[in-house]
Amino acid sequence: MLHLSRLTSLALTIALVIGAPHAFAAQPAQPAPAAAPAVTAKAPLPLDELRTFAEVMDRIKAAYVEPVDDKTLLENAIKGMLSNLDPHSAYLGPDDFAQLQEDTSGEFGGLGIEVGMEDNFVKVISPIDDTPASKAGVQAGDLIVKINGQPTRGQTMTEAVDKMRGKVGQKITLTLVRNGGAPFDVTLTRAIIRTKSVRSQMLDNGYGYIRITQFQVKTGDEVSKALTALRKENGNKKLNGIVLDLRNNPGGVLQAAVEVVDHFIKKGLIVYTKGRIANSELRFSATGHDESEAVPMVVLINGGSASASEIVAGALQDQKRAVLMGTNSFGKGSVQTVLPLSNDRALKITTALYYTPNGRSIQAQGIVPDVEVRQAKVSGAQDDETFKEADLQGHLGNGNGGADKPSVKPTKGKPRLQDDDYQLGQALSLLKGLSVTRGN
Repeated sequence: MLHLSRLTSLALTIALVIGAPHAFAAQPAQPAPAAAPAVTAKAPLPLDELRTFAEVMDRIKAAYVEPVDDKTLLENAIKGMLSNLDPHSAYLGPDDFAQLQEDTSGEFGGLGIEVGMEDNFVKVISPIDDTPASKAGVQAGDLIVKINGQPTRGQTMTEAVDKMRGKVGQKITLTLVRNGGAPFDVTLTRAIIRTKSVRSQMLDNGYGYIRITQFQVKTGDEVSKALTALRKENGNKKLNGIVLDLRNNPGGVLQAAVEVVDHFIKKGLIVYTKGRIANSELRFSATGHDESEAVPMVVLINGGSASASEIVAGALQDQKRAVLMGTNSFGKGSVQTVLPLSNDRALKITTALYYTPNGRSIQAQGIVPDVEVRQAKVSGAQDDETFKEADLQGHLGNGNGGADKPSVKPTKGKPRLQDDDYQLGQALSLLKGLSVTRGN
């Protein structure tokens, strides 16, 4: 998975792992030098295949219509070697590797799109909030079939991303296909992307809302601050419930996902990874710093929730800490490791799979919500209630006393986030129901 904003031309989110090479949960973030994993035994070189490789290289140099230098042929061979392993392994040239490190600054030029590959087309995994892509109406699932009029079919994801990137302020036209319909053009202007990973607000009296757009290095701290801010806004009283929104969150730093879960549980396993090399065997558990006060919780997920998002959702589900609501998640359950090379290049290869506390692998299956709720368009309906018993002349008073409640003309209040978001409205209704049944 790649995106043009914070993660640009690389595929999955880096997970910072102490004492181990950089592991990726779903998109890049803050790489640093890492030692290559130890190789237990060296297999003999496949001499026949190497002879074939040398012969092919010679034939291309001798017969191709234009001259091709050795460096280009060898780099293309390396790229092919990595790209055919899985969708998330890649060879990073100097520009790509440098860009990976630059992206950790928090500001970069781009469109704000997380992308992957499907049927040789570039597919939008999710647009990032408050970016040119989201403002232009680009949606998760859209296929990018042309970039500035040039077809993307047959291009690698890195090639397509390179074409979509450029100077801030320049316009770019994407040709999209949505749900199998007719192609249409969207023109966007490249901008500096400043991604906010955590947002929070009160939905209703006592009910807080936290949205994580992607998992960055400081996301854990931001969630902690959001919980403090919500409690303060609630008069420094314990909340009645929390909605954690992970929809269209493509992933991010693995350590950040662990820290987020740690804010919501007191004890227990959060996630573990398994691979072939020793330092890919990792386990992360809660530290006892639950800051949520164990209030009722609903986690929203959908098909755009991937990698680190699935780690959080799976952990909270397995630990019986939250009710998961929405639709099945993306299903990206592999970990990538960045191995720097000596010439300003690097390899990004899949080294492990991650597992939820109950031992579930999310790879190619995803997280299934406890309550399936598909998104729906919300439209307001006029209340037909115009007359009540208390409006009738000579009506009887209430037998227990108290003031009458005649009909009142509805007043237009301040727009609420849940009013235009069906899934969020359902999550809030569930939280209120839990509050009633628990006697809060």
